[in-house]
Amino acid sequence: MTEAEHPPSPLAPDGASLSPPSLHDHPADGPPLDQPPPYMPPPYPTSPALYPPPTPLSPDGKNDSFPLSDSSLVEGSGMDGLPADSTNSLFISSFEDKTIRRAFIRKVFSVVTLQLLVTFSVVCIFTFSATVKDAVQKNIWVYVSSYIIFAVVAICLSFCSSFSRKHPWNLVGLSVVTLSLSYMVGTVASYHNTTAVVIAMGVTIAVSFAIVIFSAQTRVDFTLCNGTLLILSVVLLMFGFFCCFFYSSVLQIVYGCLGAILFSVFLAVDCQLVMGRAKYSLSPEEYVFASLILYLDIITIFLYLLILLGGSSSN
Repeated sequence: MTEAEHPPSPLAPDGASLSPPSLHDHPADGPPLDQPPPYMPPPYPTSPALYPPPTPLSPDGKNDSFPLSDSSLVEGSGMDGLPADSTNSLFISSFEDKTIRRAFIRKVFSVVTLQLLVTFSVVCIFTFSATVKDAVQKNIWVYVSSYIIFAVVAICLSFCSSFSRKHPWNLVGLSVVTLSLSYMVGTVASYHNTTAVVIAMGVTIAVSFAIVIFSAQTRVDFTLCNGTLLILSVVLLMFGFFCCFFYSSVLQIVYGCLGAILFSVFLAVDCQLVMGRAKYSLSPEEYVFASLILYLDIITIFLYLLILLGGSSSN
């Protein structure tokens, strides 16, 4: 075999030629030489790479080679090396944050207070002013128009979340509901005695305030009673329907008392939904819907108290 036919010998890292060991390197029957053979069997020793290749990411976008087993990262910190506070803010429910919950409660009750001020002001004007009372009672078509507007806008705010969460149209819709219902309640109050209206307003404010305080302090979860309240509402509706055919002052008092008690429980349920202390709660984005249900509960209590007190005119 010629020299051209021999394959080139591999080179060592220092440039020396690595040739296979031959029989002439040490005697066959003697001890091996002290120096290591020039040819090292695999695996070959290599120096650490200065620039290691980047680790590929997993399909979910996380680096699987991140040392999560380090106690300094796992203990006292969140996932992926984030601080504990930032992890909690990502995974905790927004309503469990006390700051968000208190701001939500303040906003809801501020809006409800403003609505009640508008409504009771209209009721006072329609009750104490004889001119306004006569004008309202002669134009019943305005009452019917207000009822239609109230029903349409209130249904949209209740069942269309895109409308109830879109600012400022949600506030515009809530204002329309407040004004239309204020006119309706004022018209109903104009047919009652002034003393009965004043007593009903005072009792409504006192009862509503007591229910709000009770709902904030009690450990009883009223939000679990929605099914029972629905059944009682149907029963009350049928009772009121039959009272139209068999009218008497006793039935009027019983009907007004049952309605006021039922919607007082509804107010307790809705207060707990707003405060978020029970099993079920509203989202902080639903402040308009929360204001609407509380406002309707209080106004309904006022109307049933008017029925309870009686004093309606001959009409």
